[in-house]
Amino acid sequence: MPQRHPLIALADFPPGAKRAFKVGDRRVALCNVEGKLHAIDDVCPHAGASMAAGPLRGTTLTCPLHAIAFDVTNGAAVCPKNMDPVQSFPVFVNAGQVEVEV
Repeated sequence: MPQRHPLIALADFPPGAKRAFKVGDRRVALCNVEGKLHAIDDVCPHAGASMAAGPLRGTTLTCPLHAIAFDVTNGAAVCPKNMDPVQSFPVFVNAGQVEVEV
């Protein structure tokens, strides 16, 4: 059953921010796109690199190793489009604290 996990204070995560978090046994990449928070798997399915270490342009987060890109709003592969998606996770703000449901 999914559980909510606190990650960071919203005040410490401004628009344009991105960061990897350890949540249980997985890594999650949290991104703030113009004030909207999104979370996807932080592990690139191609070579295991941290997605949060790559550039965020709009809603596209690109792996720093091989430029494989994913849409942070839903985990869908952007480039190349034939890649499997990464998992996306619901994000909530509760009393000023950002939480992710994993």
